[in-house]
Amino acid sequence: MKLKLFLGALPLFFLSTASWAKVVLPSVFSNGMVLQRNADVSIWGSSDTQKEIVINTSWNGKTYKVKAAEGQWRTKIATPAAGGPYTITITDGDETKLQDILIGEVWIASGQSNMEMPLRGFKDQPISNSEEIIKNAANNKIRLFLGEKVTWSNPLNDVKGRWQAAAPAVVTEFSAVGYGFAKILQEKLKVPVGIIQVAWGGTLVQAWMSAKSLSPYPEVKIPEANNAALADKNVATGLFNGMISPIIGYGIKGVIWYQGEQNRHEPENYLKMFPDMVKDWRSRWGIGNFAFYYVQIAPYISKTEKLSKALEELQPKVPFLREAQLKAESIIPNSGMAVIMDVGAQNTIHPPDKQTVSDRLSFIALNKSYGLKNVAYQGPVYKSQSIKGTEVTLTFDHAKQLKFIGGAKESSNFEIAGKNQVFYPAKAVITKNGIVVSSTEVAEPVSVRYAFKAWALGDLVNEHGLPASSFRTDNWVVPK
Repeated sequence: MKLKLFLGALPLFFLSTASWAKVVLPSVFSNGMVLQRNADVSIWGSSDTQKEIVINTSWNGKTYKVKAAEGQWRTKIATPAAGGPYTITITDGDETKLQDILIGEVWIASGQSNMEMPLRGFKDQPISNSEEIIKNAANNKIRLFLGEKVTWSNPLNDVKGRWQAAAPAVVTEFSAVGYGFAKILQEKLKVPVGIIQVAWGGTLVQAWMSAKSLSPYPEVKIPEANNAALADKNVATGLFNGMISPIIGYGIKGVIWYQGEQNRHEPENYLKMFPDMVKDWRSRWGIGNFAFYYVQIAPYISKTEKLSKALEELQPKVPFLREAQLKAESIIPNSGMAVIMDVGAQNTIHPPDKQTVSDRLSFIALNKSYGLKNVAYQGPVYKSQSIKGTEVTLTFDHAKQLKFIGGAKESSNFEIAGKNQVFYPAKAVITKNGIVVSSTEVAEPVSVRYAFKAWALGDLVNEHGLPASSFRTDNWVVPK
């Protein structure tokens, strides 16, 4: 009820603000913000004057002029190489001055609870090593914007939040994954880093999609655009309208995304919807195929000894959702997936080790977005299988010094099946040609699966200690 009352007051806030101020800026344009370096970045707002809006940027002394159309204005300003602090002055008769602006690298952190999860953790669900991370968090070159959680029936112009420099009290409430990612980038690149967090736990991908991107899915109900808060955070388009639409166009390098658990019941739909969402966001931003790096959901299983029927039916679908995420990497241009098969926690959907997640996202970004080719980011990727008698030989890409974690000679994560599609535990041995898999129960093997369960702690890694995704060599029908 409190959420509804707060959200219902948002349009009134916008109206009352416009009545006493000429230049009105979205919250993301404020003191302490980070702008993307070496770019033409958009800046926008509203003004109740018919006069020209004049914008001055202190880093180059340039002046930009734009007129409001029906009260709204938007223009682009050129940013330099990393640095600051700088100021931006905006005048429409009255002057608005933005101060303490840094120029560097800007990323959006979005998704559901594993992205939202703050460094303080959730109730009875801590973050590993959080006390040490929080204690050492002071860094004025890392700026964090924590967007409020809003679900709305039509696209909004603002999501409330404010830019803050990293400090113990600030990072305590901020995404552990988002802050960890920023920290690594700032240390490696030696430039300011800004993270805009717009995430909400327990949410479907449909809620993060626009009405336009959902048009190929007539079965998805789109709410009436009546400018009101939605009762459920999972109503389609609600989070796009309330949390993504307000920041579309803000200059960014890319997005880090951690979501998928809530869609585990529909892996086939997710494989279509997720790429459609990314394509739509990129189209709206208008800056090309910006980087989109995401986290494959971790292995887990319910901690209850006796599963409800509904939950029990979902468990077999979890690996198929992971598979959908794996396939999406080849569909979405300029994307990358962080595999965390080795850091899941059996009885929680929120693994406490968020540092490894941040590390692996940052490895992708450093290599693919920033050209640090000596930073490895890719674990072994299944390539092909060949069958000879009772043995199946699997080959992999990115498989130099293939090994099992801990130096084990065999793995218990492999299963093998014949044409009857019944899987049996298999013996898996690493050879110079790949991995040889066999079972005395299967005389004529057809398919192999690796860690293809809701819960299986991955153990297959390469020379860099980076893990393989769960995978299967068959294309048998996903269970209903």
